[in-house]
Amino acid sequence: MGTLLGGLLKLQAVERQLAQVRGRKRTRLNIIRVQEGKVELLRKEQDQLHQRILSRRKDSDQLTLDLKTREDHVSKLRTSLNSAKTNKEYAAILTQLNGMKADNAKIEEQALIVMQDAEAVVGEEAKSQERIAQEQARLEEMKKFTSDELARLETMIESLSAQRAEAAKDVPATALTAFERIAGNYDGEGMANIEIRGNKPPYDYVCGGCYMSLNAEHVNALRTRDEIRTCDNCQRILYLKEDGK
Repeated sequence: MGTLLGGLLKLQAVERQLAQVRGRKRTRLNIIRVQEGKVELLRKEQDQLHQRILSRRKDSDQLTLDLKTREDHVSKLRTSLNSAKTNKEYAAILTQLNGMKADNAKIEEQALIVMQDAEAVVGEEAKSQERIAQEQARLEEMKKFTSDELARLETMIESLSAQRAEAAKDVPATALTAFERIAGNYDGEGMANIEIRGNKPPYDYVCGGCYMSLNAEHVNALRTRDEIRTCDNCQRILYLKEDGK
């Protein structure tokens, strides 16, 4: 293998490690983001419960106020009933009084239902707060563990980045640009070995990256020339191992 492809292979070895470590870092950060999202969702749900409690209590207060106003009116009707001068007047006031009392009973029942609903929501809110506390505690634990892990991964990234910079010095600028573009699409795997299958000619040639068939022209060229040739399918830079047939 020539200097160009050999240099690219050394670069890929570091690039692969770097991509893996960066992937691990992203995974740790994603775990934290997912947990933060879970806590945030629980907080929103808790806020909705709290607003529902306030709304039900407001409804209850309004019903209580309405009931008090109506009870005052009932008291006045009772006074009027006692001072009625004719049977017709008495009957009219009594009918109105009974109607008011019936309506008041319905309002009292409605107020009771509203208060029971508010109390039930208070219980839900308390459970919600417990879940938030549990998930928040889990989040803090994750952050503590992740902080140490991220520091370790960052140290590894710095070390590998230095190694990568050193390996990149041996690769011509044009080849380096091509490699970086391709490797960025495949988590550092910018190159692929040509797999040669079969015990005797004619052999079958397959890209070790995407496993699609390759033309023998690639193999023949790489046996004699140190140049960049890419897979017709995945565009990875092709190379032959030293023991290639």
